[in-house]
Amino acid sequence: MTPPAHLSDAALLLRVRPRQLLLLAALDAERHLGRAAQSMNVTQPAATKLLLQLEESLGEKLFERLARGMRPLPAGEVLIRYARRVLTDFGAVREEMGALRSGLSGALRLAAVPGAVPALLAPALLEYRRRHPQVALAVAVGTSDVVLAQLARGDVDLVLGRLTEGFSEDEFTITPLLEEAMQVVVRKGHPAFARKRLQLHELGDWSWVLQPAGSPQRGRLEAALREAGVHQRLDYIETASTTVTTALVAGSDMAALMPASLAAHYARLGALRVAPITLPIRLPAIDVIVPRARPLSPAAQQFRALLLERR
Repeated sequence: MTPPAHLSDAALLLRVRPRQLLLLAALDAERHLGRAAQSMNVTQPAATKLLLQLEESLGEKLFERLARGMRPLPAGEVLIRYARRVLTDFGAVREEMGALRSGLSGALRLAAVPGAVPALLAPALLEYRRRHPQVALAVAVGTSDVVLAQLARGDVDLVLGRLTEGFSEDEFTITPLLEEAMQVVVRKGHPAFARKRLQLHELGDWSWVLQPAGSPQRGRLEAALREAGVHQRLDYIETASTTVTTALVAGSDMAALMPASLAAHYARLGALRVAPITLPIRLPAIDVIVPRARPLSPAAQQFRALLLERR
């Protein structure tokens, strides 16, 4: 037989049928066409036809017919290994799918920046828990540099955040999910609402609750104020905690910077209001970030797929 060299791998693979791969595995186990056919619940003529069609498609003789059975030829040995690998991989896929359906994959550890919580993390967690109620869920919240360090150490499976200095794109698979504007939030009754519109340079005289130095959010605010002519040192308290930020802003005339979705969340709760100013600031998109070198568990794979599904 002459191999069909003019065909591509893809075209040749289309000629190989799953039942033929099953027959190869059965022949390897039985070394007898009749018994192999019986194990597949097909007739011996049907099994003979399947084998002949496979040999013709590949242009290779796969088995040597003996007086009392069959023996694989070198090409047959190669194809048997492929058939067994396909069957093994398919079995693993079914187990993984079954684990996802039943929630038997154990625990899922997530980390996110605060801005990802209202619009991305919380809705996805509620839907994920509905689909997989048996998966144990743990969530950590912090700035991007903190949650990325957790991901790099293997403390969490998946991060919703942004790549920061000190971390390389080569280490992670990064998929953008949400890009939004930044807003200034203050308490109800703040003096800012005595005006219809504030100017950017006025914010230099305010007291602030700011994220730690080096965070993308704080860096962009300070750069925007410098561009507006504000060069004095800001009066601020520094914290990465959204809870501390909200409490300080709600109980004083201090201001804070929040992504639009997070600001809207606290406005709905009645805790804060958005100040009457439009900032020339947009943060990079919040990404779903997973490690390249470490395979995702079935639980993490499904959560990532859910996030992408909801984009």
